[in-house]
Amino acid sequence: MTIEINGNLDGSILDIGGGGEAVIGQIYKDRVTAIDNRQEELDEAPDCCVKQHMDATELLFSDNSFDNVTFFYTLMYMTEETQCKSICEAARVLKAGKLMNIWDCDIRSAYPEPFIVDLDIKTDNNTIHTGYGIVKKDTQSSDSIIHILKQAGLSIEYFQKKDGQFHIQCKK
Repeated sequence: MTIEINGNLDGSILDIGGGGEAVIGQIYKDRVTAIDNRQEELDEAPDCCVKQHMDATELLFSDNSFDNVTFFYTLMYMTEETQCKSICEAARVLKAGKLMNIWDCDIRSAYPEPFIVDLDIKTDNNTIHTGYGIVKKDTQSSDSIIHILKQAGLSIEYFQKKDGQFHIQCKK
C-alpha cells in the first residue's frame, strides 16, 4: 500500500508511538517530539527528532503544548480503552484550533493469524518502506476511531479511506 504525506504541518508536533521507523520524525525532523512506551522502539528510531520514553495515556506535557499531534499506525497496537485515554490525553496537550492527524487501518481479524500491512510512504523528497503487524483479539475501524475523537471533543476536518487504510484529520 502506498500513502503520501506531504510536509504540510506547521509548528511543533507530538508524535505518539513515534519509535521504530520514526516516520513522522523523518519527515518533520527537529519539530517532532516522538514518544513511545517501549524504549527499544525509541532506540531503533533514527536520530532525527527528540525522543522520549512515555505512556500515551499519561502524557507529561502541559495543556495546550503542541501545534499538532500525530498517531502514525499506533492505535492498532492499543486496546479500545487505551485508545480512548490516549486520544483524550493527546487532545489535552493539543493547542486550541490546531490539528490531530491519525493514519491507521481497519482491522477485522488479527487473531489467531496476525494482521500485517506493508507501506510505502511517499514524502516530499523520499520514500520510506515499512511494515506493521499485530496479533490481538480487538477489532478496529475508522468508525470506532472517529467515535472516540468526537467523544474527546474534536471535530473531523478531513477523512480519507482506501483499501482499509485511513487518514483522519481533526481539530480541537
